[in-house]
Amino acid sequence: MSKDANSTYLKSPDLLPVSHDQRKVSVLGFCAMWVGMAILLATFDIGASGIMNLPLPLVVGATLIGTLAIGAVITIIGDIGVEHGLSFPVYMRAPFGTVGTHIPSVTRATAASFWFGINTYFGATAINAILNTFTGFDNQLLCFILFAIVQLINSASGIKWVERFADLSAPIIIILSLIIYTTLVSDAAAQGQNVWAWVDSPVTGGAAFTAFMVVIFANMGFWATLGTDIPTISRFFKAPKYERNWFKRNRTTLVGSLVALPLTEAFMIMIGAASFVVAGTSNPVFALQEAASGWMLAMLLLMVILTQWSTNISANILPASAVFSNVLGPKVSNGVAVFIVGIVGTVIQPWNVFEVLTQVLLLIGAILASITGILFTDYYVLRKRRVNVPELYSNRGQYKFHGGVNLAGFISWIIGGAAATFMMEYSFVIGFFASAISYYFLAKYWYFKRFPQHEMEDPSDEQYLGITVGRDWITEIDRPIKKTALDRSREVQ
Repeated sequence: MSKDANSTYLKSPDLLPVSHDQRKVSVLGFCAMWVGMAILLATFDIGASGIMNLPLPLVVGATLIGTLAIGAVITIIGDIGVEHGLSFPVYMRAPFGTVGTHIPSVTRATAASFWFGINTYFGATAINAILNTFTGFDNQLLCFILFAIVQLINSASGIKWVERFADLSAPIIIILSLIIYTTLVSDAAAQGQNVWAWVDSPVTGGAAFTAFMVVIFANMGFWATLGTDIPTISRFFKAPKYERNWFKRNRTTLVGSLVALPLTEAFMIMIGAASFVVAGTSNPVFALQEAASGWMLAMLLLMVILTQWSTNISANILPASAVFSNVLGPKVSNGVAVFIVGIVGTVIQPWNVFEVLTQVLLLIGAILASITGILFTDYYVLRKRRVNVPELYSNRGQYKFHGGVNLAGFISWIIGGAAATFMMEYSFVIGFFASAISYYFLAKYWYFKRFPQHEMEDPSDEQYLGITVGRDWITEIDRPIKKTALDRSREVQ
């Protein structure tokens, strides 16, 4: 690499590939993360919205379908992090360019910051309720600020402390969520209501099918964010070297995303539905205040606090801080980027859109599904998992494209996002396939003919695969790859 490439802002220390000995997150650790991530107040809203038109068994069924589908997507895209140790904003330099990566990445980071704000708001609501119940103290703004600071410090401490918190909080969350559910169901029964048979405004025929699909895609849109930037987390997953079996290599992501996620989210949907039957709101903080009191209430509200905290540090702060570190360069450490997430998440005041959360989820799903479709095509279909990693850290390398922008990626993103908005109920699927197909034809038959890609022209496993061939890219990042015929032809030109 040239001196210029080595000094470039693209090589922020927090964005370098993760080596094999730095990968500490186990299967159990990722499952614990999912327990924490999937249990949050916004999930409850899907359950409450669903039983307005459908009985709870159908809502739970739609949730399982949606989460299994998005879990499969998360696992597939997660291989980028497992195989190469790369974070989402770094790999995005391949389909969007070294400069172009900032726009879709910041879009994702803004969505993550939005979730950080809304989860912190609801966690602060629970903290304020506990303090008000036992001490008479009532200052939700102060609770919000302090709760945000604690989460940000936890995240800034690194992935080790994120996993430790998940391991500690997961069993507590499971026990307390069971107590919450039984408390709400008992209270509903005392009111003469059966949560599993209750429907506010039942629909049939085509309307019922549409309502069922809305629940499916709301759940998919809910985790579309992680479907794009799972590499930022999966780069820390334990995986065996020299393992060519894709399923064995991605075992951590598979178990977490296809078992822990669907089961946890389905149960949270049930709590949201029960909350709506008891108190006419999906927010169990208000429902619990009617169904419990004293230390029981405090314990249940503690669960709400832990869930918002665990979700934020794993699914929101960690991915968003990686993006901001990528955009702002090496002078902005991960610790600083973490607090930028906190500022953005507070300034946009996301709690103001909670009443239209399902619609927001579908919109986010449309935007981010298009990015996921492009990632899938670029990584699996075109490059066939081979990546010229050192060039991702060079501002004069093959991923510079036209002024640092891959036009094929941007055009495909626009096509996918626009197509998805015409049928919002199916936004994720439409956005994914429209952008994936568009990118395939634009990149293969147009853009990559103008800007040839090493790993496609010379598809060598030994040169361009990572953990499958036992490579730690972090130890080879400053070592130039042997020149190919493609390089020599460029020099002649």
